[in-house]
Amino acid sequence: MTTQPTTATPELSAPRTDDLAKVFITERPPRPSAWSASVTFGWRALLKIKHVPEQLFDVTLFPIMMTLMFTYLFGGALAGSPTDYLQFFLPGILVVSIVMITMYTGLSVNTDIEKGVFDRFRTLPIWRPAPMVGYLLGDGFRYAIASTVIVVMGLILGYRPQGGPTGVLAGVAVLLVFCFALSWIWTMFGLLLRSDKSVMGVSMMVIMPLTFLSSAYVDPSTMPNWLEALVAVNPITFAVDSVRSLMSGEWPGTDLVWLSVLSAALIAIFGPVTMRLYNRK
Repeated sequence: MTTQPTTATPELSAPRTDDLAKVFITERPPRPSAWSASVTFGWRALLKIKHVPEQLFDVTLFPIMMTLMFTYLFGGALAGSPTDYLQFFLPGILVVSIVMITMYTGLSVNTDIEKGVFDRFRTLPIWRPAPMVGYLLGDGFRYAIASTVIVVMGLILGYRPQGGPTGVLAGVAVLLVFCFALSWIWTMFGLLLRSDKSVMGVSMMVIMPLTFLSSAYVDPSTMPNWLEALVAVNPITFAVDSVRSLMSGEWPGTDLVWLSVLSAALIAIFGPVTMRLYNRK
């Protein structure tokens, strides 16, 4: 009778004390800086564009459509020819187009709230305003794309900025700063209102009158006195006149001063209000 060979079961070695100590004593990674966290959330906004490229339609097709439509529909009636009108009109439509797409910041915030993503953001050990600033940084990239599209389209149609490349870049930079400040209003609405449709409705109700009651489309001196006075204090007028002067090779002067004060005031007022709503959400 043969006996089956038996294999010895290897004994399980208990974890050593020094190994356990390494697991529990290891220091946590350093907390990310405010800038690092904000850039990370800004990159997240760009990745959303990568996976859904249709989001770029509003910063490419919309500016092209607006530029072509107003130039060839109203250029002959308002300035004698589309080319002459384009020299006055292009800085205005540049400002109007970028201002109108700032409302998408609030829509993005509201969408993430509905999906519950913000609940996760609030538990992270990061600078609290980082998600909001990240949205604005990501949208700043969208504004830059739209500005490039409009300027290139204008050059193709015959626009010739007297300020040259330096004036164009200065005008776009001023516009991006103003739109960054303006976007804080829409982030507040994104946190305050219950749906993205409500955010869009309120945003358009504010943006449409401001953009049309400005110096973007026509010279305010052709308007009635009471309307000219109203247009003169419109924030969009300050932005349009500043960008138009810089692209024409002139110094904006008072318009740029008022625009800078207004941009700082928007950030100082709506930034804390937005963060208070975010902390209480």
